[in-house]
Amino acid sequence: MRVSKLISTNKLIYYTIYLISSISFANTEQNSEDLYQQNCAACHGADRLGLIGPALLPQNLKRLRKNAAIATITAGRLATQMPPFKEKLTTQQIELLAEHIYQPLPQVPTWGDTEIIKSHTEFTSTDQLPAKPIHNADPLNLFFVVESGDHHVTILDGDKLEPIHRFKTRFALHGGAKYSPDGRFVYYATRDGWVSMFDLHSMQMVAEIRAGINTRNIAISSDGKLVAVGNYLPHNLILLNANDLSLHTIIPVTDEKEQSSRVSAVYDAAPRNSFILALKDIPEIWEIPYTTDNFNVRKIELKTPLDDFFFDQSYNFIMGASRTGGGAVVDIELGKKVSELALDGMPHLGSGITWRRGEQTVMASPNLRKGAITVIDMDSWLPIKEITTKGPGFFMRSHENSKYAWADVFFGKNRDLVHIIDKQSLEIVKTLRPEPGKTAAHIEFTRDGSYALLSIWEDDGALVIYDSNSLEEVKRIPMKKPVGKYNVYNKITRSEGTSH
Repeated sequence: MRVSKLISTNKLIYYTIYLISSISFANTEQNSEDLYQQNCAACHGADRLGLIGPALLPQNLKRLRKNAAIATITAGRLATQMPPFKEKLTTQQIELLAEHIYQPLPQVPTWGDTEIIKSHTEFTSTDQLPAKPIHNADPLNLFFVVESGDHHVTILDGDKLEPIHRFKTRFALHGGAKYSPDGRFVYYATRDGWVSMFDLHSMQMVAEIRAGINTRNIAISSDGKLVAVGNYLPHNLILLNANDLSLHTIIPVTDEKEQSSRVSAVYDAAPRNSFILALKDIPEIWEIPYTTDNFNVRKIELKTPLDDFFFDQSYNFIMGASRTGGGAVVDIELGKKVSELALDGMPHLGSGITWRRGEQTVMASPNLRKGAITVIDMDSWLPIKEITTKGPGFFMRSHENSKYAWADVFFGKNRDLVHIIDKQSLEIVKTLRPEPGKTAAHIEFTRDGSYALLSIWEDDGALVIYDSNSLEEVKRIPMKKPVGKYNVYNKITRSEGTSH
């Protein structure tokens, strides 16, 4: 009798503990949502899709580690409207908030034509803009410099090597700015889908729209009529009218089995008058002609997805790599793979460059996993040489008028180094250390190739300008983490020495 009573008593105790823990867990979940609504919703949206602050979803926070999120909630973020919460919330509450924003939403959020159209703002009509620049700089030798340290952009005169304008951007601006075919307008996107249009003649905003929740990049059609926006969330391609960023068309990205895919990137294949899409989740490449309004999708089937692309100058061939390893060459016209690519590690083909080496055209790609640059013959598609570097790199750059290629060592203990490679001998002829202990990255050349601009990728960073022939430093311009810089002329002429 006593034994059975004891068992019953123990069961009751365990059941009570279970109920208490369940209630506590439920309250914790409720409290995290309450905490979010009370402290974050006004800026980041009640649905976490973003307002004046960025979207707070797992897909948008992949580049931000959870401990960094805790630090940001605790201390705030300089040069933004993000305040510190250390005096208002306990450590446990801050950790609860951080945990909350990394949880997926119960349902995939909707961001369709209604939401996109509602977000559109036209600040001024292109008809009201001045016919000529209001500044004296060469309009084709301007640089659009993204300073992520305080979410600003600096417009730099590439002749005088001096800033001529600076303005604030939205949070988490993606580095890859694109220009209208004449170089007058610059278009740029944030990771949480905001696309902006800026006039480089009058130095003013023209229009803005939110085309997605998690956006990868944008491309401008060669006829200057469309802006294509590739999204991770929702799974679609958005086409905007380039004159005012109003919505033109939404193209869902699904295969024949109705499986949807994130868009890894969208490119303008100017010689083909089409957009090319790299897909993350479907083993296909999409080509979408834009000279007619039906936008019929041409699908090139593959065995595995290729989500990192490099195009030859004619846009007849794609060199593609998968993040899981391996690569292939795809003939766009034939619509099929024509060669394997002997690449190991994690090549960063999107930052590759080409040049003429004697009678052959070669392509060189940095590698995100190992200290090597692979040089490939673009006739045989075979490696010519693997150049050993001091660590994995992120960017390579050159110019038609320069005999050197520049490659950073972005990752690891040697992140402050930059290698300079002779394009004919394929040997490293000089290694620079612009500022010991600070990341040196992303080189871009002036219009004529006479100067190379390098970023000190830190909040207390700078643009370091080098004579591209003597390789000597010319000057420094202090900046707030200048993550990318884009020369108008080199972009609109599709220079072989820079990314397209």
